[in-house]
Amino acid sequence: MAILAEDFFKERKYPFIFTLLILLICVTLFLFTNTTSNPVAFYSVIKEQPPLNPSHAPVDSTANPKEQELPPKVTNVSAEKDQVLPPKEEPMSVDVRIDWKLCEDPVNVDFIPCLDNLKAIKALRSRRHMEHRERHCPETSLHCLLPLPKGYKVPVPWPKSRDKIWYDNVPYPKLVEYKKDQHWVVKSGEYLVFPGGGTQFKDGVDHYIQFIEKTLPAIQWGKHTRVVLDVGCGVASFGGYLLDKNVITMSFAPKDEHEAQIQFALERGIPATLSVIGTQKLTFPDNGFDLIHCARCRVHWDADGGKPLFELNRVLRPGGFFAWSATPVYRDDERDQKVWNAMVVITKAMCWKVVAKVRDSSGIGLVIYQKPTSSSCYEKREENNPPLCENKDGKNRSWYARLNSCLTPLPVDGMGNVQRWPKPWPQRLTSKPPSLATESDANDKFFKDSKRWSELVSNVYMDGLPINWLSVRNVMDMNAGHAGFAAALIDQPVWVMNVVPIDVPDTLSVILDRGLMGMYHDWCESFNTYPRTYDLLHSSFLFKYLEQRCDIVDVAVEIDRILRPNGYLIVHDSMETLNKLIPILRSLHWTVTLHQNQFLVGRKSFWRPTSSSN
Repeated sequence: MAILAEDFFKERKYPFIFTLLILLICVTLFLFTNTTSNPVAFYSVIKEQPPLNPSHAPVDSTANPKEQELPPKVTNVSAEKDQVLPPKEEPMSVDVRIDWKLCEDPVNVDFIPCLDNLKAIKALRSRRHMEHRERHCPETSLHCLLPLPKGYKVPVPWPKSRDKIWYDNVPYPKLVEYKKDQHWVVKSGEYLVFPGGGTQFKDGVDHYIQFIEKTLPAIQWGKHTRVVLDVGCGVASFGGYLLDKNVITMSFAPKDEHEAQIQFALERGIPATLSVIGTQKLTFPDNGFDLIHCARCRVHWDADGGKPLFELNRVLRPGGFFAWSATPVYRDDERDQKVWNAMVVITKAMCWKVVAKVRDSSGIGLVIYQKPTSSSCYEKREENNPPLCENKDGKNRSWYARLNSCLTPLPVDGMGNVQRWPKPWPQRLTSKPPSLATESDANDKFFKDSKRWSELVSNVYMDGLPINWLSVRNVMDMNAGHAGFAAALIDQPVWVMNVVPIDVPDTLSVILDRGLMGMYHDWCESFNTYPRTYDLLHSSFLFKYLEQRCDIVDVAVEIDRILRPNGYLIVHDSMETLNKLIPILRSLHWTVTLHQNQFLVGRKSFWRPTSSSN
């Protein structure tokens, strides 16, 4: 006979009731925590299993996350020993179930999370200083995958891509119409063609580049001048053609009404990034660039008492040049003369001197300034305005840092002398960088690092890993150290964006001293680039320390965003870390290969989810 609830109370069976309630609560919690109604919302139901073949796992020599250590020495092992991982239906090291969804509007095929945060942009109190073009990262990371443009194809290979790209990959006709008289870009059938024209390049960009060097022979493209910054670069033809001169140029412009100009540049295989001189510093080190260029770049250099010029002064190395081609240089109307007069006052106060001012045969004018190589001019100024900045610890601080109202002091060596100019290219690549740390063992570490990376790239990356290097042009090293990886690739037809994470020792000045390119970044946030802009991403013992601050699935989503279909990810790390990455990449329908139980090669496919996120 059934026992009624009231009988339990009459018979004082409270302990039984209490035990039953506890049991029900435990069962409910168990079921809840093992069910994911929308796993993408915060991804992981992860179950640890025994690691994949833990033998021969590399020793993680980066036990101190604040120090970039050398990779272990690795000899060549044939690709026949690579372990191609099984289909995801078979047992794996970690079980990760992720229900990937396709992003919906307003997240589109070219979405950039930290630049397209419309909610944050609409909330801005001012746009006067280009605040709406600066980084405004969302509180939560992207939890969906971006679709591909309709008709997307494998990009045109380098060097053909410098002059033409597939229209369907970057289907933006606005710039074609807007700049049709200046020959920036022309639509020809299924291609976008880049004739090498520009607002200031009336006789072509080749002629313009020669005109600059003829005006000031001391520039010596590809010898004395190797690392260039192009402000407001358009479609980056200036930087693209300088590659023929052995000059590496970081071209940058904001994501603005010119519609995808930086995307055009990267699709062409030309180094470029999205940035703006607004209220914050550029993500480059002090005293890094040999030459800065601006051709009608639409920056108000005299704004806010000259803060934009002070920022150029910060990133230009002592003795470096600023080449400015704009209407105030060669026109006499009232507006242009007002700008020119303001430039005269500010550059004089900065101790910059005019070393050349000319017009070419087409009537385009050019002025070239030079930054001082001695502090004596600062001391002789009648007014200490702008003052020299105080930087007591000598560290670069440009990540989310406000623009200075002061001049960055000239860098000095261990003897107190202003740092010398790097050796001519290509010697500067393998010589001791002027900004290398002054510790007694720094020199030895630097050369050992270079030797190890040379061996690693030659013996493993080129000969041992399943990578078609002929399809690779745009490369990113996610934690570059002293750029040993990039230096070892110098004879390949690639360029490398050397990223220095903000939470590791700052080596970016050394990288630019070597004649290579790079910038700062925090991998817990989205990178300032369009989707599908890199062919290969590389990291060495990065993810272990990222896990301490952010979800590696979020980082994987960002890698998937910026990597092109058929592109590669190389991760050099411990098996413990690789065992966490492998199932995440497989859930994205990537092919994954292990080499020597310490190198993971992931290859992105053309797969996209069929269902959309809400």
